[in-house]
Amino acid sequence: MRKLVVLIVLLGLFAIPLMAQDTPKAEVFGGYQYLHTGTIHVSGVGDIPDSSQSFNGWDANATYYFNKNIGVQGDFSGSYATFDFFDLGNASSHVYTYTGGPVVALNAGGKVNPFVHALFGGIRLSSSQSGLSVSLNGFTTMVGGGVDVKVAPRIAFRLIQADWVYFHFGSTTIAGTSFPSLSGSKNVRIATGIVFRF
Repeated sequence: MRKLVVLIVLLGLFAIPLMAQDTPKAEVFGGYQYLHTGTIHVSGVGDIPDSSQSFNGWDANATYYFNKNIGVQGDFSGSYATFDFFDLGNASSHVYTYTGGPVVALNAGGKVNPFVHALFGGIRLSSSQSGLSVSLNGFTTMVGGGVDVKVAPRIAFRLIQADWVYFHFGSTTIAGTSFPSLSGSKNVRIATGIVFRF
């Protein structure tokens, strides 16, 4: 009986590396992102009508797993749009985010791997129009998740990643003019692309 237990334990130890092959220790993602900002709320003023906007850009993140299911993720993105700013002419705008936080993934070793994450960090909004450029730095939160589909032993396709996005910019003074704080909570980000698993 003792020999059988030892044999089972040894076989189990030899099987650990084989099981680990389907469970990544780290992932790197890169792809396309669509960002839709909803109505902007200005402190002391209220919601600005027709202030929603669509942006196109890129998203990249890196994830490290502490164990099979729980990890930490760093996410970086850039989004771009040109739109008529309060009927004053076309403005070129860029939104950059840099966030990080926990991620929980199924990582069951199958073909499909769903995950959820909560990311916190900074956001930078830059806009230029008629030679005048303005940049604001603020805080952002992104909560959501997605689904990866394995296409090769170390490569997956991110079918979808969808996040609710909140942002807040504090009050500031630009060219001697004071501007109140502004925020938005009706925002969504959708991304898709390639995941490299290690």
